[in-house]
Amino acid sequence: MGFETKRFQGDVDEELICPICSGVLEDPLQAPTCEHAFCRGCITQWISRQPKCPVDRQAVTASQLIPVPRILRNLLSRLCTSCDNAPHGCSAVLKLDSLASHLVECEFNPKRPMPCETGCGLVIPKDELAEHNCVRELRALITSQQEKLTDYQQELAEQRLIINEHKRELALLKDFMRAMRVTNPTMRALADQMEREEVVRWANSLSRAKVTRWGGMISTPDDVLQVMMIKRSLSESGCPPHIIDDLMENCHERRWPPGLSSLETRQNNRRFFYRLYDKYVCKRVPGKQAVLVLHCDNTHVDEHMMIEPGLVMIFAHGIE
Repeated sequence: MGFETKRFQGDVDEELICPICSGVLEDPLQAPTCEHAFCRGCITQWISRQPKCPVDRQAVTASQLIPVPRILRNLLSRLCTSCDNAPHGCSAVLKLDSLASHLVECEFNPKRPMPCETGCGLVIPKDELAEHNCVRELRALITSQQEKLTDYQQELAEQRLIINEHKRELALLKDFMRAMRVTNPTMRALADQMEREEVVRWANSLSRAKVTRWGGMISTPDDVLQVMMIKRSLSESGCPPHIIDDLMENCHERRWPPGLSSLETRQNNRRFFYRLYDKYVCKRVPGKQAVLVLHCDNTHVDEHMMIEPGLVMIFAHGIE
């Protein structure tokens, strides 16, 4: 609906008047052929009942309406009008194109958002401050938030069921592909590719780690106190099951690559190997003094320093 003409200073050109509501055009659109202009709200509502121009009855649809020319918009923007809040005491007279920004800040706007200064800090319309009750409003807010929380928890439970079902279906598919890989070369290649991609996704989910004391690395970790704890942590982090046992085997010196294979090798080349250690991209084993040096993250490392699918390095100290 348009603006009331009596709120404008001086006479308003009839070209700026909406033929439907007889008010000054608000957010105007025009018919494409006859070029009659109307308020957006007025013409949209009119066409929904009868798809014809209300002036000359030419056929027109909502999708055919177009913006009015710039010159008409400029004429509208230069009109001087009183504020919407004039009945509430605002005496401002401003250009029509400044009205929207003024209304946001107008101190006489009865719906202007105001912070409660009596304790709760809620932002409420100015005309509701007198009847505002902090305790009542906070109770209503808590109730609303609890209802939302209940809805979110229910949605989360439903999503978990869906995720678990997808995981089950994926596990069945993987088992089928592993069974088929023995007799079908194509299936074998596809299954191998899926397993590699699974490892890469898991590796990307882990946080980077920095080793500050390579001398704290344990070459023969305790199978019960350390290896089993690390294995459990890897499983909980989402480590693909098909590489867990290999990774845990590779935490022992007997499975390390030639560049790390013995204490003598590491001591004889101490300074040299410390520079090589710095090339490793290490990922933190969650919650443990241990890092993963995965082959997929370290394709840049020399072969004598790397092994498939990667190394688990357990430390006494020195992990950041």
